Amino acid sequence: MLATFIAQATAGGWKSPSVDYHALAPEIVMAGVVCMVLLLDLFLPEHRKWMTATLGGFGVLGALIPVLTLAVSSEPARVMFNGAYVVDDFSLVLKALFLISTYVVILLSTTYVDEGDYYEGEYYTLLLTSALGMVMMSSSRDLISIFVALEFLSIPAYMLAGWRKRDTKSNEASVKYYLLGVFASAVMLYGMSLMYGTTKTTVLTGIADAIHRDGVGSAGALAIVFMLIGFAFKVSAVPFHQWAPDTYQGAPTPVTAFLSVASKAAGFVALITLVYVGFPYGIDVWKPLFWVLAVITMTVGNVLALKQTNIVRMLAYSSVSQGGFILMPLFVAWKHTPNGLQVNRDSLTAIVTYLLVYAAMNLGAFGVILAVSRKTRSGEISSFGGLFSYSPALGVAMTFFMGSLAGIPPLGGWIAKFTVIRALASDGSGWAISLAVIGMVNAVIAVGYYGNILREVWMRPVPDGDTSPIRVPSALGAALVICSVATLVFGVLPNLILRFGDHLDLAGVLGL
Repeated sequence: MLATFIAQATAGGWKSPSVDYHALAPEIVMAGVVCMVLLLDLFLPEHRKWMTATLGGFGVLGALIPVLTLAVSSEPARVMFNGAYVVDDFSLVLKALFLISTYVVILLSTTYVDEGDYYEGEYYTLLLTSALGMVMMSSSRDLISIFVALEFLSIPAYMLAGWRKRDTKSNEASVKYYLLGVFASAVMLYGMSLMYGTTKTTVLTGIADAIHRDGVGSAGALAIVFMLIGFAFKVSAVPFHQWAPDTYQGAPTPVTAFLSVASKAAGFVALITLVYVGFPYGIDVWKPLFWVLAVITMTVGNVLALKQTNIVRMLAYSSVSQGGFILMPLFVAWKHTPNGLQVNRDSLTAIVTYLLVYAAMNLGAFGVILAVSRKTRSGEISSFGGLFSYSPALGVAMTFFMGSLAGIPPLGGWIAKFTVIRALASDGSGWAISLAVIGMVNAVIAVGYYGNILREVWMRPVPDGDTSPIRVPSALGAALVICSVATLVFGVLPNLILRFGDHLDLAGVLGL
């Protein structure tokens, strides 16, 4: 049945005036896989529960097929539900990112969950459900659909963070994430209700038209601020980052990888659609907020990361700092000109490029942590001492990922940071240039804590003297190969990723 649906949907055969089933095929396939994994878990004996991971992996790859067929289709953006749901080049790139990231997380999870005496079927059901919410977020162009997608991805993540239910740190991680997440959702929802009361619509293009016609007003400005606060929590921007370190450290490591990449990217996708589609004429409200958020997020994240001795907490603050870099291009998304508002295409290219590269290098870093912790049973940075001497492949892989996170050529991180600085430079304003300078200073600071890990890997002795090699399970090894190749290719052949920017034009939705 699933194969028949994919065949008919990808052929464009199922379409009605209001619903394009080809465009909705990725979401429908993912929803079907979620149900199948849950049902399969009911009938499998305990020693065959690993099959739920296999089904989930194949299901995610199956959902990627209609994404690819939509990408090569000559049909323009597909607009459904009166503009509330749009499938265009921008959404397809992000759907592919979420699906591939989820597949890598499934590879990271397979052995970890199987050996940890956890409930496997429920784990993958929640993971896939959260991924479905992210896929939905990519196409949401309405406040209601954005909120539904956000809760669809967040609620399973709250439960996944506390999956190690006998571990008090995991319980604490889940509770903190849940309580602060619910608070952020409430603030954001209040902002959405204010915006609806002001503009009388929830569709982002309608909101943009209303603000252009009537101005922002005090209620509209407050609504924009509240919504940005809600999503600032989702992307762990300072000062809304307090949940990240404890949640990252307490959650199962594959879940931490998932939250640090896919969940964060989904929050940025929502911010992109709000800024580019919904609030271009609210520029005077959100523009200074993004400058302040980017500066304090980068700086605080870097300073706190320097002090960490636990590698997961260090990567948590690293994730905060990296989020600050991704916030920078939003500051220059639009600018006032004598002819009206002008969009900065380099800004959108920079954000999407950064998200793609960041996914590869950060997932890879957590993959190495998973492999090393199988032997050391420790999350301390010192446990990586002498890694290259007894597991050269893992040592080289960690060098790739840490070097890329630091932005060192020819690894992928350099092109991510370059596109951000280029976007700020193309704006040309003094505030944009000052933000670029602060970003470059923070990039230099970050080399300190990434370099500290590489010093352990290459220069320090093995802490306990045990130089037996680490056995890497096949699924985990496959994930590391995927991330390593992507990290290297993105840096050596940057045009492969930069050309996505030539086809991304959210501003076209507004006709500007």
